[in-house]
Amino acid sequence: MQKTDVVVIGAGAVGCAVARELSKYQVHVTVVDKRDDIGGDASKSNSAIIHTGYDAAPGTLESQLVVAANPMYDELTKDLDIPFERIGAVLPAFTGEQFEKLPAIKEKAFQNHVYDVEYLSREELLLKEPELNPEVKGGLYIPRESIIDPFILVQALAENANENGVDFMLNTEVTDIRTAEGSVTAVVTTQGEIETSYVVNAAALHCDDIAAMVGKADYKVVARRGQFYILDKNTNCKVKNIVLPIPTKITKGKLMTPTIHGNMLVGPTAEDLDNKVDVSVTAEGLDSIYEDVRKMIPSVNIRDTITQYSGLRPNRNPEGLHVDVYDDLKGYVNLSGVRSTGLTLSVAMGKYVTEKLKEIGLNLILKDDFKKTRKGIPCFHKMTEEEQEAVIRENPLYGTIICRCETITEGEIVDAIRRPLGARTVDAVKRRVRAGMGRCQGGFCGPKVIEILARELEIPADQVEKNLKGSYMVTGRNKKQRENGYV
Repeated sequence: MQKTDVVVIGAGAVGCAVARELSKYQVHVTVVDKRDDIGGDASKSNSAIIHTGYDAAPGTLESQLVVAANPMYDELTKDLDIPFERIGAVLPAFTGEQFEKLPAIKEKAFQNHVYDVEYLSREELLLKEPELNPEVKGGLYIPRESIIDPFILVQALAENANENGVDFMLNTEVTDIRTAEGSVTAVVTTQGEIETSYVVNAAALHCDDIAAMVGKADYKVVARRGQFYILDKNTNCKVKNIVLPIPTKITKGKLMTPTIHGNMLVGPTAEDLDNKVDVSVTAEGLDSIYEDVRKMIPSVNIRDTITQYSGLRPNRNPEGLHVDVYDDLKGYVNLSGVRSTGLTLSVAMGKYVTEKLKEIGLNLILKDDFKKTRKGIPCFHKMTEEEQEAVIRENPLYGTIICRCETITEGEIVDAIRRPLGARTVDAVKRRVRAGMGRCQGGFCGPKVIEILARELEIPADQVEKNLKGSYMVTGRNKKQRENGYV
């Protein structure tokens, strides 16, 4: 039996942020996740926006955490080498009914202590966003709405936590939580039992399933699917800011935003499902995105899509963000209702949960040797010619381009595999360095990525997986490989 002070269940943004915050203290922390890689479910399939909290329900825990988290990203992204940009958002009104909602939205922002939201006239909006429908009547500007690389955010939090002593157990499903005399005693997993006195349930889509193991599932999680388009970097219609629709009683609506890497992201839908695994995209859902977004941006060119994807948000019923501790179950912290703002609030949640653990008895003594910074993988295509020449001299693998669409080198891919909590699948490489995220979607670089993974992991190419266990990229061997004794 393994032993640890705290088990964090879930390696998404929230779980990794909790782990990193706890790694500042002299406690042993273990993160477990049933998936093959860090990043969870919702944390790697969202709109990649860091919100201000201007539209949160005033007075709620969600409002408190999102508003607190937003300014934290300036220093955090520098410390952990995470791509991040404060591009701002516009909220345009195109009808009289929408225009009449603007004062209430601005007042709500004020109640949430987001004081820098400003009115913009029709002329000001069109100057800021020329692609807007010229029928726009006016709108709001939210300057601190920002974009980030959500994959690298989670990786950076996890890598930094790991460097500071946190253990990660992936491909490890929690099957039970043991208790005795009103206290947590152990977490049972598919990789053995872990003795512990504290458990943080950050399992997002499956937090109700985990809560049921200790009799605390007084809520239900419903998967809310959001479908997206990703448009090519060379699309002829680009926005400079995040363009948000006026929300309705049913949904916040569909947006268009630049990504941190220069693509355009369009979506999402909001569809409640009766299962927690359906991440397919549908013709109806994608059509609805185009229909709604072109009302704001008539020249949006969906034909420039390079891929579509969907993500599942853990919608809580009854609604509301909760961080619960219990008088009759010492050592258990239950997180639920972490939805579309979860990526943003994760870093504030890390601090909030740490304080909760302290309140319920965890002895927290700061380390003297906490390492607060992390250096990311060098980005070859962003370097000057002099910097490229220098990195190639240091590591010749940076002189071989593997992904032509995104100009990703062999050196970057090898670094993604070899670094702490490194890539073990094709998708894990893609999330770390973007090999396969360009226009051809891996059509040219895919075989080479498989070859590099096989070489670095010392496994046959037909054992390289796309993502989940058993999702092999190659089946069988051709005649020439068999004749040459390929294994």
